[in-house]
Amino acid sequence: MASNRKVMVLPGDGIGKEVMASNMQIMDWLAKHRSLDFDVSEGLVGGAAYDAEGAPLSDETLADSIAADAVLFGAVGGPQYDDLPFEMKPERGLLALRKEMDLFANLRPAMVFAPLVAASTLRSDLVSGLDIMILRELCGGSYFAEPRGIEELPDGQKKGYDTNAYTTSEIERIGRVAFDLARKRAGRVTSVEKSNVMFSGVLWREVITALHEKEGSDIALNHMFADNCAMQLVRQPKQFDVIVTDNLFGDLLSDCAAMLTGSLGMLPSASLGAPDPETGLPQAMYEPVHGSAPDIAGQNKANPLAQLLSFAMMLRYSFGQMEEADLVEQAVDRALASGKRTGDIMSEGCELVGTDGMTRAVLDALDELAR
Repeated sequence: MASNRKVMVLPGDGIGKEVMASNMQIMDWLAKHRSLDFDVSEGLVGGAAYDAEGAPLSDETLADSIAADAVLFGAVGGPQYDDLPFEMKPERGLLALRKEMDLFANLRPAMVFAPLVAASTLRSDLVSGLDIMILRELCGGSYFAEPRGIEELPDGQKKGYDTNAYTTSEIERIGRVAFDLARKRAGRVTSVEKSNVMFSGVLWREVITALHEKEGSDIALNHMFADNCAMQLVRQPKQFDVIVTDNLFGDLLSDCAAMLTGSLGMLPSASLGAPDPETGLPQAMYEPVHGSAPDIAGQNKANPLAQLLSFAMMLRYSFGQMEEADLVEQAVDRALASGKRTGDIMSEGCELVGTDGMTRAVLDALDELAR
């Protein structure tokens, strides 16, 4: 690979810094053993950016992220920022990146590695071999739509309100991604909304149904209400292949699916935009689903595996490095098979290690696989 592939690294806050440090060690290993180099730049986002620059995302960092071929993101937030004005909160930096880079398709795989079957709170027969892809629309819905706000009422009360709004084109483009993903998997899509009580859900179902008739006849499509989907995820998760849903429901359902895998610390994600007409590559950001976990930050307790699996998604979706992506995922599987566990996935008979120990286990597995 040419060394001019530009990667913007945004560690963020809390354990984001620690898991990103683990990620950099894996990148160093690939540079040394597979001649896979990147031009890496690093910037501030979230609370770290607010502390240093007075805003959760500077114009310069946003411009550098847009110019990069891919962004690696850690996590943002912390209790010390709870009292900041809404637009200054660390999470606004993340939302601004998603919106300004038009990263409308959020891919959140929920896979259960064989050594972690016992770490799930569900029976092993329900989760063994589980492989679900949750596709969340990321640039619309109640997180962005207007009007929204808090207003004073004449009687002295306050009213907080948000709007959940989608257009036909917004639903169509995420639907196409869902069908494309399903074609590379088991060929099934479950479209999730609340068309029984929400007009945005009525439109969502209408558009997905029409798109399926026009462009997805080779895909098996079914519709499900979001509350039923949450129940079915813990009742019979293997019925799903690709779940496509809106911003709010995708946020909730993907976190629910995370516990099928044993921990949020095992859940990676990719946020993709439309492919560039010249390069064919989408603008993209890759991040673990877990948050900044301020209660364990700086204590060498964070699970780095979701970050490393997010990096594997970057290799696959942004740079076409399928062999290297598979190698990283195989190394994670082998590290888990060795019995090493961070606290969030600890089980009886395993060895408790910290962030450094789990990273070392993955590096050792890479060494073994490279022999």
